[in-house]
Amino acid sequence: MKAHFEPYLYLAGLTHTSALIAWGGFYFRVARTTAGWRLIDDSDLDHVHPPRSSSIGSHSYPYGHTRVEVSDEDGRVVATGETRSANHVWVTGLEPDTTYRYRVMVNGREWAGGSRRDWAIGSAPAEQGMVETGRAYDNLFRTHPRPDTEAALAFAAIGDFGTGVRRPSTEARRQREVAAALEGAVDREGIRLLLTTGDNIYAGRTLLGIPVGATGDEDDDWFFTFYQPYRYVINRIPVYPSIGNHDGNETEINDDRDQITDNFYLTERLVGEEAAGRASIGPGLFYRFRFGSQIELVCLDTSRRSLLFGERFFRHVNHGPFLQAAFPPPGGKDLPRWRIPFSHHPPYSAGPQWGNSRSSIEHLVPLYRRSGVRMVLSGHEHNFQHSRVDGIDYFVTGGGGKVRTGRPGGFTSASTRAWAPSAHFLLVRIEGTRAVVTAVGEDGRPLPAVDPSGEPVAAHTAIEL
Repeated sequence: MKAHFEPYLYLAGLTHTSALIAWGGFYFRVARTTAGWRLIDDSDLDHVHPPRSSSIGSHSYPYGHTRVEVSDEDGRVVATGETRSANHVWVTGLEPDTTYRYRVMVNGREWAGGSRRDWAIGSAPAEQGMVETGRAYDNLFRTHPRPDTEAALAFAAIGDFGTGVRRPSTEARRQREVAAALEGAVDREGIRLLLTTGDNIYAGRTLLGIPVGATGDEDDDWFFTFYQPYRYVINRIPVYPSIGNHDGNETEINDDRDQITDNFYLTERLVGEEAAGRASIGPGLFYRFRFGSQIELVCLDTSRRSLLFGERFFRHVNHGPFLQAAFPPPGGKDLPRWRIPFSHHPPYSAGPQWGNSRSSIEHLVPLYRRSGVRMVLSGHEHNFQHSRVDGIDYFVTGGGGKVRTGRPGGFTSASTRAWAPSAHFLLVRIEGTRAVVTAVGEDGRPLPAVDPSGEPVAAHTAIEL
């Protein structure tokens, strides 16, 4: 038996003048028998050479002296970053709204250069493994616009996606297909960033109905559920996560929050943001960020500490000042035209499994109304839904990996206008006073949706201020 190491790259954070670039990888046992390839568990990394305890993420042990070079479109190196103590580095001194390329040099050798191996699924278990696909990284990114400049934005949102791509897809598990459609849209639609509406990583197996094992609290849990399916996306656009019930210990034995902080580089990205009032962390994850001067995206934590105990984190006293600042009453200064909350639990949901969230309607919806919110993004229910209540459009995008095909029964109470029991992601395009939201199916085309009576509805939802 021998081992194979597959390196990965990650554009972990982005501003108008800097980029947080990270690197890491995963180890595999390669057997000469029919056992084939097997991902090495974190607990067995002390047997690789040299031994280590983790292989990816902000706290992973450094692979060596690293230099990151950022080049302009003419190939001139315009900025660099170096480190010996981490597997990530901020590269600063970049120009706003500008396209760059980058490469990572570790101990003098390019990290993840050339043709890569990706996980493939054969007709038999022995045919599954890392195969040479002929694909290579295209490490291209574009900085955010200046904070004082109005700019158009195209972004994507996925929720309930971390089901994994280790085995063939089923009707209810479609992460591989949605990830491929998302990757195709990044270039075609000019997508600049990716939001998640929670349940980033699911458990792999259950015991007496309780998820145990592969819950997302170790690096190896993230290979099939995040790093491999979005491999050629996350090296180019930043991901902004929110927390779902499967990301903590609300519906699982293990709490994945520390691992989410590590693998999304949240500490490195949000340093200083709490003091500035743009983040509120512990307990829960709340933050907001601007894209230009007229668009602000607000991450809210609608989960709770455990299934049996505790209120939703947005009701915790620690987060009151953040919520008041993020959703101010009219008349304040420097308020963006678009303020878009994204979180896991939807205020309005027709089901079939989850209905309206009373706590969200009581505590969050009044804040949305007073501050002029026009669009809210959520997940949790594993389908697509669009509701409109008091002039606010609520979108459920919970079909990024898991799909629930049952027909909802709460259309009236949720004020549902459209729905679809299909795998998808959302494409949101904002320009000036107009936003267009499109549910995109696994074939890369607008998702066929119907109204509660079953009549087809337009694939695009336009919102005008």
